[in-house]
Amino acid sequence: MSPYQLNAYALALTAVGEIIQHYDSDKMFPALGFGAKLPPDGRVSHEFPLNGNQENPSCCGIDGILEAYHRSLRTVQLYGPTNFAPVVTHVARNAAAVQDGSQYSVLLIITDGVISDMAQTKEAIVNAAKLPMSIIIVGVGQAEFDAMVELDGDDVRISSRGKLAERDIVQFVPFRDYVDRTGNHVLSMARLARDVLAEIPEQLVSYMKAQGIRPRPPPAAPVHSPPKSPARTPPASPLHTHI
Repeated sequence: MSPYQLNAYALALTAVGEIIQHYDSDKMFPALGFGAKLPPDGRVSHEFPLNGNQENPSCCGIDGILEAYHRSLRTVQLYGPTNFAPVVTHVARNAAAVQDGSQYSVLLIITDGVISDMAQTKEAIVNAAKLPMSIIIVGVGQAEFDAMVELDGDDVRISSRGKLAERDIVQFVPFRDYVDRTGNHVLSMARLARDVLAEIPEQLVSYMKAQGIRPRPPPAAPVHSPPKSPARTPPASPLHTHI
C-alpha cells in the first residue's frame, strides 16, 4: 500500500466497481478475500470476509469495500496457494437459494492470474453454470493469464469430468489493457465498462430462457388522476454483486 496512490487491486476495484454497482439495488456488496493467513491462529483461508464479520460480509458501496480491503491488508498475512473454487462455490450457494428469476448474482474476482486449484475451479464453474449467476474476472499485473482465458470459455466451452458447462458464465478482462504506462490511471472508462459488461446481458437472458422465466408485465397505467405528491418507488434490480 502507498499513501500516495491506489495499488493495482484497489484501482481495479474502484474502476470496475463504479461500473457494476449501479446494477445492484441496495449497494450492499458481500466482499471476500482468498489466499491469506488469518489472525489470531494463522489459519489459511480462501473464503474470508474482508470486513471480519463471518455472519455478514457485506460492505456499503465501493468505499465500504475499499475500507474493508485496506483494513484487512493490515491484519492478514498474504499466503498461497491461490484457490478460486471456495469463493465461486460461496456465491453459487447464494444463487442456488433463489432461482425464480427475481435475483441474479454477479461475482467479481480480482486476481494476479496465478491459480492453484484449476480442476476444482472448473468443476465449480460448470456446476454454477445452471444457476442465476455470472463471473467477471479482472486480471491485474503483468502475469500470464492463460488460465483465466481458459476459464472464460469464449473459444472452448469449459468442462469438468467430461461434463460441459450449460452456459458460458465467465468474462475475463486483463486490467493492464486499460491503464496508462504508470498503471495509475484508467485510459478509457467507457471501453472498460463495455468490455466488463459485454457478456452479462446475454448470460442473464440465457438463464431466464433456459428456465422458462418470462419478464413480468409492466404495471398497468393508472386510470385516475395521480395525487399531487405521488410516492416514487424505485424499480427493483435483479442483480446482486459479490466481490
